[in-house]
Amino acid sequence: MAPRLSVVVPFYNVADYIKDCLESLARQTFRDFEAILVDDGSRDQSARIARGFCARDPRFRIVTQENQGLGPARNTGVRHSEGEYITFVDSDDLVAPHAYEAMVRSLDETGSSLVGGNARRFNNTSGVRLAYLHRSIFTTDRRATHILEYPALALDRMVWNKVYRRSFWDEFKLEFPPIRYEDYPVTLKAHLDAVTVDCLAAPVYFWRERESGESITQQKFQYGNLADRITSAEMVLDLVDTRAPELRDRVHRHFTEIDLATVVQAFATAEEHERQPLVELGQRLTHRLDPRVLEGTSSYERLQYRALEAGDVDLLRRLAEFRAEGGLTGGARARRHGLLPWRYENDYPAAAGTSTVPRQLYRLPRKELNLHTTVAQYRWDDDALVIRGSAEIRHLPTGDNSALRLTLVHRGHRVTLPVARFTARDSHREQALVGFETRVPRAALAALPANVPGAVIRVDLRVGMLRRSGKLRLPLPGNAQNATGSWVTDDTWIQPGTTAAGEIILRRMVRPVELTEVTVDDGEMVFAGRMPAALAGAHLRLTRSSGTVQVPLQTWPEGERVRFTAGVPLSDLIDTASPDDPFTLRTVRVPSIDAGQDTKLLLATGLDAPVSVVHKDRVVTITRSVGQYVNIFEGPMRLRADEVQATGDRLVVRGRLWDDTDPGAIVWRRFVDEADHHMDVPCQVRRVDGEWSAAVDLTDLVTGPSVPQPGSDLLADWTLWVLPPGDETPYALAADPYLIARLPVDVDLGERSTSLRPRSGRLHLEVR
Repeated sequence: MAPRLSVVVPFYNVADYIKDCLESLARQTFRDFEAILVDDGSRDQSARIARGFCARDPRFRIVTQENQGLGPARNTGVRHSEGEYITFVDSDDLVAPHAYEAMVRSLDETGSSLVGGNARRFNNTSGVRLAYLHRSIFTTDRRATHILEYPALALDRMVWNKVYRRSFWDEFKLEFPPIRYEDYPVTLKAHLDAVTVDCLAAPVYFWRERESGESITQQKFQYGNLADRITSAEMVLDLVDTRAPELRDRVHRHFTEIDLATVVQAFATAEEHERQPLVELGQRLTHRLDPRVLEGTSSYERLQYRALEAGDVDLLRRLAEFRAEGGLTGGARARRHGLLPWRYENDYPAAAGTSTVPRQLYRLPRKELNLHTTVAQYRWDDDALVIRGSAEIRHLPTGDNSALRLTLVHRGHRVTLPVARFTARDSHREQALVGFETRVPRAALAALPANVPGAVIRVDLRVGMLRRSGKLRLPLPGNAQNATGSWVTDDTWIQPGTTAAGEIILRRMVRPVELTEVTVDDGEMVFAGRMPAALAGAHLRLTRSSGTVQVPLQTWPEGERVRFTAGVPLSDLIDTASPDDPFTLRTVRVPSIDAGQDTKLLLATGLDAPVSVVHKDRVVTITRSVGQYVNIFEGPMRLRADEVQATGDRLVVRGRLWDDTDPGAIVWRRFVDEADHHMDVPCQVRRVDGEWSAAVDLTDLVTGPSVPQPGSDLLADWTLWVLPPGDETPYALAADPYLIARLPVDVDLGERSTSLRPRSGRLHLEVR
C-alpha cells in the first residue's frame, strides 16, 4: 500500500548536517510516510550516512544521480514518490516532530490543495529565532483561504514548509526550474492554482543558518547566483502580470527591497570587469519593476534604482561600499543643504563628477528625523523603579544643544520624572549625549487608578530647534527584555513589559494568579500558588505547541484569594521521542489556570532562580518567560548557565551538573568571517558540589589583531561552547532566563571593553 506522505530530501555534500535532518524525520509523530533521499552526486560522506538510515528504517530509500542542482534533484524525488501527499526538505534543515501530523490532518479536514506552516531560523551561535518573512505571513491559523483572499501569501517564497496534495501537484504540472532560487516560481504558481490553502501559525520547519558561507543563499553576491536570482524574479513577475495583477504592488515592492538591493550590494566587491555585466543584470529587474512602488520605499532604495537605470557604475560602487562599511547603521547622518540650510539631506555618497541622479533623491524628509529610544536596564530599589536607556533624533548628533523630558502617563494623569543624562553609544555606534537614567516612584505606581491596566513613559526631546515626542520603546536584549516585576502594594504587582508595537508599558496587576513555590515530592512536581477567589473550581492547564493537558487543583480560601496546589507526575512531563524543538530537543510547556471562559497565566512571583530535577535522563526545569510568567522546560541533560561573576579581568560562568559524568571541555569560540573556521579559547573547568564552573581571563579574548565589523565598533564576538567527551556533538551553552534577566555584564579593560550579552538564549561576549 502506498504511504500517505512522500518526503523528498535532495542532498549534496552535507555530511555535517544530514544525520540531524533525517533524525528529525524519523521522530515524526506522523508515521505513514516514505522519505526519498536524492543523492545529487555528493562527494563527501553524505551518501554513506543516508544509506545507513535506509538500512535501519524501510521508510527511507535512496536515489542517486549526477549532480544537477537542487531543483532537478527535487523533480527526481517527485518522480520516485508514491504518496497521497508530497513535501520537500532541505538536507541541512530540521522538521518539527508534530509538523506532518498537523499538516496532513489539516488537509484531510479542509480538502485544501496545500498547507503551509510557520518557520524558525537556527544555528548554534544564535539559537532559535523567528524567520523574517514567515513570522509576518503565518501569524494565525487560516483554514481554506487563498492568495487572492490573503495577499500576504504572495511573499511565501519557500517550498519546504508545506505539504501538497499529490493530485494537485500532478494536475497543474508543478516542476522546479534548473536554477537557484527555484522555490518562488513554484510556490507562487501553486498558490494561484490552488482551490484553497491552509495556513498554520505553529512552527513546522527549522531553517538552518550555517556558521559557514557554503549554503546557496550565503553565496548571494556571486554573479551566477545573482543571475539565477533575477531569472527567478522574472518568472514570478510573469506570473503576477498575467494571472494576479492585484498582487503587483506587494511583489514589486518586495523585489525592490530585497533582490534589487542584493544586486547593488554586489558592486562593493565586484571586480572591474564584472561591473558592467552586473549593471545589465540589475537593469533586467529595474525594467520590469513598476516605478510607482518606489514612492513607498526609502530614499536610499530610490537612489539605488535610479543609479542602476542610469548605468552609473561609479555611483553604484560608492553606494555599495557605503552600505558595506556601515553607512546605513542607525540611518545615514543628516547634512544641511548648502543653499537651503533649513533643509536636510541624507549624507549618501555621490558619483564623482556630474551625477546621473537628481539631487532631490538625497533629500531627507523631516518626518524621517524621528525619535529613537531604547531601554537598556530596569532596577528596583526601595523607593523606585530605575530605568536606564537612550534617546536621540534619528540622523542627528546629540550634544549639549539638546534637552530631554520624561513623563509617566496613565490615562489623563501625568507625573514628571527626574532625568540624569550621560554619554553613551548612539544608533550610529558613536559616543553622544543620548544616555539617560530616570526613577519611577513606587508611590506613583501604587497610585495608578484601579481601572488603569498600566502606564507608559512619554519622551520629549529637543536637539537644537528640532523637537520630537513619543513613547519610550525598544528594550534591548537581556534585563530590559526580561524585566523583573515587584509588589508596590500588598496586592498590586507592577511588571515592566513591551506592547506589540514595541512600546514600554508598566503593567498593573491586581491580585494576579501567581506561583509561590515549586517542590518535588515522590516523583511529582508540586506547584503551589494563589489566585483570585473568582477562579475557584479551575484546573491547571499545561500547554505545548502540540497540545494541552488538564491537571486538577486542590484549593482552600484565604481572604479574597484562594490558595492552590497541583501535583504533576514527572513522567507526564517527559517526551524523549518527539520534543517540540528538533534543534534543542526541548519541549516548552506553559502552565495556566483554566476556568472555562477565563484563562490566566501564572506569574512567577515566588521564584528568583530556576527549579530543576533530573528524571529518566531528562531535565525538567521550572523557570520564567520574558514577561515573568512560568515556563516548564524539558530536555536533554546538557549543561546550562545559571550564574555569571566578573571580578577584575576574570569571568566565571556556573551551572548545575546533572550527573557524575565528565562534562567535557568548555571554550569561548569565535567564528571567523562566517566560515566554519573558528578560534577557541579554553576555560578552566572545575566541578565542585554538584556544580560546574568555567573561568577565563578576559585578556585572552581581547588580545590579538582585530578589525571592527562594518557599521559597528564590535571587534570580536565570542560564544560559550561545550565540547562533550567522545563523539557527542558540541553545542553552544544555553543561559537560563533568570540569568538573562541579570545581563548584560560589562567589564572595562582600559583600551578594550567586554560585554556579556544574551542572544536567543546563548551567551555572547562582545569585545569593543
